[in-house]
Amino acid sequence: MSTVTTPANFTELGLITPLLARLTELEYQQPTPIQAQAIPSVLAGRDLIAGANTGSGKTATFALPILQQIHEQADKTPSSKGNYVTALILVPTRELAKQVADSIKSYAVHFNGAIKTLAVFGGVSANTQMLALRGGTDILVATPGRLLDLISSNAIKLDKVKTLVLDEADRMLSLGFTEELSALLALTPKQKQILLFSATFPEQVKSLTQELLNNPVEIQVQSSDASTLVQRVFTVNKGEKTALLAHLIQLHQWRQALIFVNAKNNCEHLAEKLIKRGIRAEVFHGDKGQSERTRVLDGFKAGEIEVLIATDIAARGLDIEKLPVVINFNLPRSPSDYMHRIGRSGRAGEVGLALSLIDYEDYHHFKVIEKKNKIRLEREQVEGFEVDEIITDAILAANKPMAKPEGSGKKKRKKKPQVNADIWLKNS
Repeated sequence: MSTVTTPANFTELGLITPLLARLTELEYQQPTPIQAQAIPSVLAGRDLIAGANTGSGKTATFALPILQQIHEQADKTPSSKGNYVTALILVPTRELAKQVADSIKSYAVHFNGAIKTLAVFGGVSANTQMLALRGGTDILVATPGRLLDLISSNAIKLDKVKTLVLDEADRMLSLGFTEELSALLALTPKQKQILLFSATFPEQVKSLTQELLNNPVEIQVQSSDASTLVQRVFTVNKGEKTALLAHLIQLHQWRQALIFVNAKNNCEHLAEKLIKRGIRAEVFHGDKGQSERTRVLDGFKAGEIEVLIATDIAARGLDIEKLPVVINFNLPRSPSDYMHRIGRSGRAGEVGLALSLIDYEDYHHFKVIEKKNKIRLEREQVEGFEVDEIITDAILAANKPMAKPEGSGKKKRKKKPQVNADIWLKNS
């Protein structure tokens, strides 16, 4: 994998003045490691395989060079007529499609509307999107299913695509988009630049890269902001999670809190329980209509919603500025989703906090999460919510993995671990 020293500024990456001016306005002070390593290669036309932790600045990594390439080619080649696409960005979810398109439009402000960017996804009127696609678009951000629908209606063609981005490739494949991806790839030109971004690289993703990419640059980085995210695990008796959650929210009065659960109905049930305790919470999951999902997400981003309870639909692509805390009320089923969830906080150098609430039934699964993600967290308790003696031994074993050899002396009665988590949280 490639490794380079992070440049001191974006000018060293070869970006043009309109982009540099916008980055200055957005107060982007220094490229992240993924941006530093990937942008020059993308500008040079190389295929790319990139792996990076969530919150690493991935969108700018492909958006900036794509905008520059389109701008520089505008005067060299006549505009294509018809329903064309120059750069296609495929993403797994509606929210990510909208967010990526909004980011690209923001970066392109100083091109004065010369570069057209659109997002298409399900859950909203296809007719509106078809009208927007008339005359084609320079950059199209799309979910696979809706894009295939639009192609079948002759609203768009992919035969002029010059750059293809597969964003969160692992997520697209895990959501069952394999056939859709194959169908879309068959409609694009053989000669094109392919940029593949994936947080993890299961066999499906590895096979995809081998089949599609031509001598790609491979980059794997850890987010430079990882140290700004503090992870904590609180043990609690079964049946007391809601009470502990309400206690923490009321005690620390976080400006915002994103709470993850594992099922849609769990969102509603938890929200009702918190409301009874005087905490106003809203929910975000796949059964909500697109207009409602947009309303809730925009309200949370604007700070109008303080507590949001969500399924893993919010674990990727959700970018909330200065989100102070993410809480795992239920542990994610997939260990990889743990990192995506907690990555919603501690972004762009901001200090963030990730809490996981686990009862005895969660204990084994959390050890699997730790092992898969190569982390090791101390089990803590909150005063007033100490766990019963039945799981004390398990907690101590987790915090002290090295057992004493047999015959080392008289066994002492193990004391319940006492960690004053409240003092630490008040400073978070």
